[in-house]
Amino acid sequence: MSIQKVLVYLGATMPADASYAEAVRELGEGLVRQGRTLVFGGSREGTMTILADAVLKNGGKAIGVFTKALPPDLLYPGLTQTIITENILERKEEMFRQADAIIAMPGSFGTWDELFDALERLKIDKIHRRPLKPLAVLNLHGYYDSVLALLQRSVQEGYTQPHYAQLLHAASSVEELLEWLGTRE
Repeated sequence: MSIQKVLVYLGATMPADASYAEAVRELGEGLVRQGRTLVFGGSREGTMTILADAVLKNGGKAIGVFTKALPPDLLYPGLTQTIITENILERKEEMFRQADAIIAMPGSFGTWDELFDALERLKIDKIHRRPLKPLAVLNLHGYYDSVLALLQRSVQEGYTQPHYAQLLHAASSVEELLEWLGTRE
């Protein structure tokens, strides 16, 4: 499967540690270098702005999937394409549908919700033997260590089968993440 569109889950706020924002910028630039189109939540807030700026200012393409549930002034202007959904659930479905691969950057409730939603969708795809979209988290500074530990605990306790736990890849740097993305085709 050719990876043209990469869905990135990330926050609409700015992190306290500037290295997280720098990683977002590096990812955007890296996606452009690899010739990939960004798919994201379409907001002009927080790290979403940094990502869209990095992609568009370097000649890349960015698709924003926005929802009527949010104030229209939060929509990032000048995207390559904007898709408007009725609500957050439709937004998640459309973002997933658009994607060939998925990356979750450090974030908060929305990012975590989208990450776990993607894991469940991939589990269902695996059950039905449909093609699987690669999914990774950027575990910068060990941000996702607790989530990865929870996943392993779930395997140990018998709640998650090991082959489902393998649906999630963790990379500790943007460089490693981009390398991994290149090996998924």
